[in-house]
Amino acid sequence: MTLDSAHAQSLAAKTPLLRQWLQSVMAVVFPSPCVLCHGELTASLAGGLCAECWSGLECWSGSLCFRCGLPLAAIVDSPRFLCADCRLREPHFDFARSYGVYAGRLRAAVLQLKFHRREILGKRLGRLLLDPWLSLESDLPSRDATLIIPVPLHRSRERERGYNQAELLARGLLGAMKKRVGIRQGRLEQRAVSRTHPTLPQSGLSLQGRSENVRKAFEVVNPELLRERDVILVDDVMTTGATASACAAALRRAGARRVVVLTLARATPQFPDVSAVSARWSAT
Repeated sequence: MTLDSAHAQSLAAKTPLLRQWLQSVMAVVFPSPCVLCHGELTASLAGGLCAECWSGLECWSGSLCFRCGLPLAAIVDSPRFLCADCRLREPHFDFARSYGVYAGRLRAAVLQLKFHRREILGKRLGRLLLDPWLSLESDLPSRDATLIIPVPLHRSRERERGYNQAELLARGLLGAMKKRVGIRQGRLEQRAVSRTHPTLPQSGLSLQGRSENVRKAFEVVNPELLRERDVILVDDVMTTGATASACAAALRRAGARRVVVLTLARATPQFPDVSAVSARWSAT
């Protein structure tokens, strides 16, 4: 790197508009492929996604469970419909909502974020969480700023990955809130909760196994911070809700008034990722 380019990057880091302009110029002079479709990027958009892939990150607009936000394949008449799991076992959070279904481009974007060090993409994706938050915000009146808390990784996992993807999403949500006039603002508290011990990956575990895996895995660092406050708990993907419920339980024990879970994607067998299944079959 030359001295001039290093100086330009240093200035860009301090000036958001200059940084965006420099990224756009670099994208034209040194084009790189979109991280999802591998087509050529002609502008610096969405942390490495082309405009077509970014617009293809679909927001769920169909029926859902009133409590956990599970997308439903069938159309339901009641706006307060509860899925079978929420009727059988009440989660510790008040509500959960996801931006979209964990399939297609959204699934691919999440995998890029988690396993390919796409920090800028994480913050851009976090802005999408404003949509599910706005669908709930009017039902949760309060004069206080909402605490935004990312689901923590264990320190060993965070060291290995280099960052917590949930924290990047939370920062993106906070940035989107600041740009929106007339809504309750948030305050990021990225170290309010700790993960007390490393847990197994949830994928592949049974429903009971997932609950046992994360039971007592979270601890609130400063209970005074949470007393009688509303909390937005942020994560990348929700499947059964076991992790979110266990973390919400710790927050409620510490005195949180309400806990809303916002995730970028919701994984459900009702809407499998057909493209991923096809890819696995073609590889065999």
